[in-house]
Parts: sequence; C-alpha cells; structure tokens
Amino acid sequence: MALPLALGGCAGVLVVGGLAGAAGGGYAAAQERGVDGVVNDWEVQNDIQKGLMKAQPGLEEGITTTVYQGRVLLTGRVATPEMKMTAEQVAGRSPGVRALYDEIEVAPPTSTWDSTKDAWITARLRSEMMIDGDVRSGNYTIDTTNGSVYLIGSARTPAELERATRIARYLPGVRRVVSYVELRSGAPVAAQPALPGPPPGRAVPSSPSAAPQAPIEVQKL
Repeated sequence: MALPLALGGCAGVLVVGGLAGAAGGGYAAAQERGVDGVVNDWEVQNDIQKGLMKAQPGLEEGITTTVYQGRVLLTGRVATPEMKMTAEQVAGRSPGVRALYDEIEVAPPTSTWDSTKDAWITARLRSEMMIDGDVRSGNYTIDTTNGSVYLIGSARTPAELERATRIARYLPGVRRVVSYVELRSGAPVAAQPALPGPPPGRAVPSSPSAAPQAPIEVQKL
C-alpha cells in the first residue's frame, strides 16, 4: 500500500480527566500489556458497561467503551448532553480507571449503512496494520465512529506511531484520525520479569502519572 510521506496533524483533542472481550492467551501474551493487562482491562470495561445499564437503560447501546492499560476511551452517539455527561460520570467512577477520554457525540443514531462503513474501516485498518512489518498491530485497539478513527494502545517509537496513523488516514472513508497511543520504551510488559505483588485476583492500580499527554489529532482529509 503506497502512502504519501507527509502527515499533517495537531494537538487539541480534549482529555477529560485522569481518574483513579478478553482475548485468547497467545494473542494477549504477545501484546505490550500482557495477559494480566488484558484481563484487568476487560474487567474495567465490563464494570463500565454494567454501570451504564444501571444508570440509564439503553444508554450503553449507543456507546462503545475501549480500555487499554486502565485508559478508557468512550465513543459513539447519544441523543442529549445529559446522556453524555452521565456516561462520563459512570466511567470516571469505575474502579481501575486512570485516564478517561470522552469522544461521545451528541447526535442522532447512526444508520445501519453508516455502521457498516465504520465496521469496514476498522476491519481494513486492522488488516493493513497486521501485514505492515513496522507496526505491532496487537498493541493497537481501533474504534471507528462516523468515519472518525480512534486509536488507543502503545507504540515503541514515534516512527511506528506515525506509520500507524498514516495508514489509517489514507483509507477510503476516513474523515479524521485521533490517537490516544502511548509511546513506550524498553521490554514489553508481557516480557518483563514478574515482581512481588498482591495475591492473584487483586488488581494493582496504575499510576495516574503514567497517563499520556494531549493526544495527536490528524486533521480532516
């Protein structure tokens, strides 16, 4: 896939606040966050989904919750500002959340056709990243809403992150790309030696200071 070398971008997507399906074992172990990280993130996601359902029946249907190493990304569409605020509050109060990124839009629900196009973009981007030797695709989680592609995860170098956002930007139908990807150096979490800690089943909260700075937003095409 031939891609232009230039990639425009700017900072400026709002980070609301840093607040204090699990994959298969082989795939999870290959990720930067490791098996334990995948399980912990799944638990956080499940707690948020339950909280949304309890706060307002049907609220969870218009919202997608993505969690990576305790960092929560909310996307989707809701009918009123009050629904958006409720979702933000529910997610912010959930245990294990160390950063919250609210990208929920207040707008009418997407049509089936729009949802199909978004699903195609996500699948195509995942495929392109998997075959690109310069991108560790397992460390990226992708969500597409109304043509906006949201990336969250971790990258080993700025060049890798630039490559991933560049691939996304030039896919047909993509309006913009927003990255909440952390830059990480050193050995992946999955490869690091185990350290003494609490008994199994007790999650260790991540440090709020580890939350990323303002994310990168690629302008509309």
